[in-house]
Amino acid sequence: MTDDGTTAAAATGTLGYEQARDELIEVVRRLEAGGTSLEESLALWERGEELAKVCRHWLEGARARLDAALAGPAGSGTDGAEGPAADAG
Repeated sequence: MTDDGTTAAAATGTLGYEQARDELIEVVRRLEAGGTSLEESLALWERGEELAKVCRHWLEGARARLDAALAGPAGSGTDGAEGPAADAG
């Protein structure tokens, strides 16, 4: 249990989405399997909450990037459907 501080620090920003997701899956498996003390279960739950926040952060960032990419070309006229040539006729 001495690594709680270091693992919590790792979850706050240095983990990638896949790493956080995989660790979260393992935390859930351990909780579902049972056999841990109350204190260990609470620590696992807290770790799971931290990992879920990391995953949510990554997913929200990805969604924002996708929204920006989808919105960008429509207003920029780079697809050939808009722009000076479309207004000339």
